[in-house]
Amino acid sequence: MTDITPPPELVQQWINEEDGLTAGHIAARAAQWGADQELEACCEWLHWQNLATHSELIPSLRAARRPKPPSLKEQALEALGRYMTGETILTKDSLDTIRRALEKLDD
Repeated sequence: MTDITPPPELVQQWINEEDGLTAGHIAARAAQWGADQELEACCEWLHWQNLATHSELIPSLRAARRPKPPSLKEQALEALGRYMTGETILTKDSLDTIRRALEKLDD
């Protein structure tokens, strides 16, 4: 069985990385770390049991279980789309996302 408890040094690193990191943030990072450890253990098990006969099985499993987060552009377009459909108002976070995406554009 895979140990999914983050080592104390890693937890301390998370605490040191960011001022104002709450217990909730640390718990979320620890949960993600544990889930990543479990996914890697499953991928390794599939490999060693010769069950990953299709060359794309393990990469596909990783991609399905750890999809890339949306790009800044995608986040900005989503915020703008929600505003344009009347689903929400433009919040400070939404405006910051749109501003950061615009700042990345070439003049």
